[in-house]
Amino acid sequence: MVRFPYQRLAHLFDALQAETLPQEELAKRLDVSTRTVRADITALNEIMDQYGASFVHNRGSGYQLKIDDPMLFSALKETNNRRISPTPRTAPERVNYLLIRFLTSAFSLKLEDLADEWFVSRGTLQNDMAEVRERLAHYHLNIETKPRYGMKLFGAELTIRACLTDLLFQLDGEEQTNPLLKTESLEREALVPLTHFMHQLLSQSSIQLTDEGEQYLILYCAVAVKRIAGGNPLTDFEAEEGDPAVRQVSVRLAAELKSLVGKEIPAAEEAYLRVNIAARRIQNILPTDINADDDESLVDYILSYINAHYNYDLQADKQLRADLLTHIKTMITRVKYQINIPNPLLGNIKQHYPMAYDVTLAAVSSWGKYTPYTLSENEIGFLVLHIGVGLERHYNIGYQRHPQVMLVCDTGNSTIRMIQAQISRKYPQLVVTQVVSLRDYERLEHVDEDFIISNARISEKNKPVIVLSPFPTEYQMEQLGKLVLVDRTRPYMLEKFFDEKHFMIINEPMTQAQLFHKVCSQLEEEGYVDAEFYPSVVEREEIVSTMLGEGIALPHSLGLLAKKTVVITLLSPQGIEWGEGQTAHVIFLLAISKTDYEEAMAIYDLFVTFVRERSMSRLLSSENFGSFKAIAIDCLSRI
Repeated sequence: MVRFPYQRLAHLFDALQAETLPQEELAKRLDVSTRTVRADITALNEIMDQYGASFVHNRGSGYQLKIDDPMLFSALKETNNRRISPTPRTAPERVNYLLIRFLTSAFSLKLEDLADEWFVSRGTLQNDMAEVRERLAHYHLNIETKPRYGMKLFGAELTIRACLTDLLFQLDGEEQTNPLLKTESLEREALVPLTHFMHQLLSQSSIQLTDEGEQYLILYCAVAVKRIAGGNPLTDFEAEEGDPAVRQVSVRLAAELKSLVGKEIPAAEEAYLRVNIAARRIQNILPTDINADDDESLVDYILSYINAHYNYDLQADKQLRADLLTHIKTMITRVKYQINIPNPLLGNIKQHYPMAYDVTLAAVSSWGKYTPYTLSENEIGFLVLHIGVGLERHYNIGYQRHPQVMLVCDTGNSTIRMIQAQISRKYPQLVVTQVVSLRDYERLEHVDEDFIISNARISEKNKPVIVLSPFPTEYQMEQLGKLVLVDRTRPYMLEKFFDEKHFMIINEPMTQAQLFHKVCSQLEEEGYVDAEFYPSVVEREEIVSTMLGEGIALPHSLGLLAKKTVVITLLSPQGIEWGEGQTAHVIFLLAISKTDYEEAMAIYDLFVTFVRERSMSRLLSSENFGSFKAIAIDCLSRI
């Protein structure tokens, strides 16, 4: 059985098995230098030599898998699923292992025993426990310690299941061979029959779930079977009757759990299944068919707020309104019953869709003052995708469209809209003729479109396939560009909104509050903003940090409050604390006026590019505005 000496080699092996990649793209994916990639390839080839294969470098295309002995290589693939050691080696792995242990153990745990088992010191695990406690606190779970007995998890059964299923779903999405998915955290023997039963049940009903939602429900059911069999049933959960179609599915699913457990289960189990199905349901509803006052009022409030404060008029967009209404109907169910759906793309959404994120966050934060509902960042992130698509659709158009494309997507409606917006913004010539799920694509015998764009690896039929992640890498977009032949956008925004007068290098220690007061006072004296701008910048920062990533921060006001648009560029070699343990070295304070609202998204795109290109260190080395501008133009010209 092959064992890779470290996990990065396993990821490298997986990536290069699937496609040919240049070392620059591999370096970005693995977050290492190209020199490290070359060293890893050498180490990988030494292992693969005994399996009759190697990765060879082809100039112009990258590293490609070469198989000299198919029989030997097939043996490598068969054992590859068992390549990861069951002992956690890194801090993130230990945190996940600790979470699983506490969530599934019926007895107290001692760190000394776990330290001996995992060959680490007790002090190392004590450091890991800080993040474990923080993660559990999000679910209102806590760990109590008793001398001589150890530590034990306490909390409601509902939240224990939610935390456990969320973690398993996250691990399943990252790597389906993760050893934690084979632990006693769920009933492994129930997964296959549950999967078959779920497919059949949903195909016979009018209820539609995304592939992602269906997989989550399957994992939850496997966890539920394990918990019920272990003497931990749900007994105190109640829910409204709701849609009869949903109840029909939940009753049949509860009966299947009963047969798998082998004993009666409480009515609360079926009620919670009903709520989970309703919360993840896809509702194909026309705008004229929706009559929910709460949903309508929230959509109206969000769209009118965006129009009033940002000058983006999306109120007449029927598609956006329909998408928001269908999403919010299930969102309110989740919020009402405190069901958390993980949003694995949240970090990317905040980083790659900052304009849409800020517009949506401002609208939701304002609405939240008048409602008992509290939306999590995950839920806000899902709304951002819809708002972002609306902004893209109305404020970044104007090219002819030619190539016909089929989009294959294995996730939800919001992700599909996001991918469509990404590719149509970059390559507006593309016409997406139809969107199909992975399972529906596999059933097709022939594809009429020019090519297929998929967010997961799929078999190629009679037309070429381009694989794009939900937030595509530059390499993936370049591959797509070879088919559609479009030009890159030039970084003209630097000339328009950046100037030497508003460029500063801060060498003295300074807090975030001092920085805001200093810069906003200057802008007010110069006549760019009024007195309301400074408190609005502070309020925006208090809602959620404006750290964009890679040491780059983007403070700004709630709404377009400037009289004239300008970008203040601040470089801090010492760094400025920016909340949540982060430090900002390159800060762009935005003052945007309503007269320049159409350019606002393009301004944000500049900073997104700086983050993508990891330009912070280069920008920080600027000695003056001239050198900053030269470095910025060079960074932007790479896209």
